[in-house]
Amino acid sequence: MFRLPNIITILRIVLVPVFAIAFALPGTTARLIAFTVFVIAGLSDALDGLAARKLNAGSDFGRMLDPIADKILVAVALMMLVADGTVDQFNLVPGLKSLLKLVPALIILSREILVSGLREFLAGADVSVPVTAIAKFKTAIQMVAIGAMILQPLAVKHLEMPFALSYSAVAYGGLWVAAGLTVWTGYVYFRAGLAHLHPKPARDAGETA
Repeated sequence: MFRLPNIITILRIVLVPVFAIAFALPGTTARLIAFTVFVIAGLSDALDGLAARKLNAGSDFGRMLDPIADKILVAVALMMLVADGTVDQFNLVPGLKSLLKLVPALIILSREILVSGLREFLAGADVSVPVTAIAKFKTAIQMVAIGAMILQPLAVKHLEMPFALSYSAVAYGGLWVAAGLTVWTGYVYFRAGLAHLHPKPARDAGETA
């Protein structure tokens, strides 16, 4: 349990309430602290995997806790952005309804719930689904977009309007890209689950290919 990769994963979970408290506090300094904590927590996701490979220190505890830590961090960050009203500031299309502006966050959170259930089912079937390159790219885009949205109020405050608007568009657009990749990777997991729910009948020994 107390191998280095597991300690890094536990640290990521511990940083989540620190991020939430800093995010909730008013002022530029608090928002910068929240952003820094989020970046450290996000980078720790890559560090624990690297440490596990380099030190050959992988464990069942780490494999169980790592995806949980990731989901907690992303879910809390998205909920804090929604509660803070940051998402509501991305009124890039006139007349855009608030619910539509929440769609990327809703998609990402729904996918995390779906994948958690599928992982539990596939684990019961003794099947592991490897992380694809697209899933890793999705995670990177997602973390960058969320980090950019955390800083969005500061960008609006300190940048001139054309640059602030461009910043907001890129940040929110990145979240939509992450949501699109989330749908695809969720479909891949779901298809894998269906394949093991209805396994193909085995060929007879005398049957030719």
